[in-house]
Amino acid sequence: MPTVKGSSGLLSKDVELHYEDTGGTGRPVVLIHGWPLSGRSWADQVPALTEAGYRVVTYDRRGFGESDKPEKGYDYDTFADDLKELLDELDLRDASLVGFSMGGGEVARYIGKHGTDRVHSAVFASAIPPFLLKSDDHPEGGLDKDTVEGMQADLRKDPSGFFDTFTTGFFTAGDDLKVTEAQRQDALALAAQADPEAAAQCIAAWVEDFRDDLTKVDVPTLVIHGDSDGTVPFEVSGQKTHEAVAGSELHVVKDGPHGINVSHKDEFNTALLTFLAK
Repeated sequence: MPTVKGSSGLLSKDVELHYEDTGGTGRPVVLIHGWPLSGRSWADQVPALTEAGYRVVTYDRRGFGESDKPEKGYDYDTFADDLKELLDELDLRDASLVGFSMGGGEVARYIGKHGTDRVHSAVFASAIPPFLLKSDDHPEGGLDKDTVEGMQADLRKDPSGFFDTFTTGFFTAGDDLKVTEAQRQDALALAAQADPEAAAQCIAAWVEDFRDDLTKVDVPTLVIHGDSDGTVPFEVSGQKTHEAVAGSELHVVKDGPHGINVSHKDEFNTALLTFLAK
């Protein structure tokens, strides 16, 4: 199990996860970042949530940002255990878990594996559940095995080039880049902190099956997704997650790319804060 550490630092175990915690007595909101970024990708959300009175915790997934970068452990059972270690270490209770893109997998698998005793609510933002793998048995998926392996090979061959192309698509809806070049470069700088091999192994995790995990989500849930997401298409992910989680709320961002928390930050923050206030 990993150790989480903030500004004060904690004794190291196997893996140290870097986290940032605004503290305070408000209800905890844990923000789980997407690939290949870090907790700092929530820069447009942390101030808004803090101002609204929440205790905000961000962390860097193993292999990314300032967290340790071990050779293995890039699967969702491990990621869910990392999240559990964070919640236990900080003794976070009645927490809202907000997972963006790959981070939605942590939310689903954590609940599927560890339950909702510490969880107040869940948010799936541009998230990969329920099941992205496209196969003969699951033709409605978004990524087939050959595409996954091709992406891994391309990333291992030219990490900087791969991340450059990926971050462009991340913020593009149709033919239009929905952020400034400076904002895209900010994301690219965060991607540069990732270990390329860790990032490559994570691509295979994207197509894990979260359908059973979603049946165990028994807390208030928000699904927020861009209708023009070319990275994790709404039709194969957000829409199906909304259908799978009974009573979930759905907010679709018009002309929204994958990175809606940056491109449409005001709409994203309003939807998130409105949901959390309920």
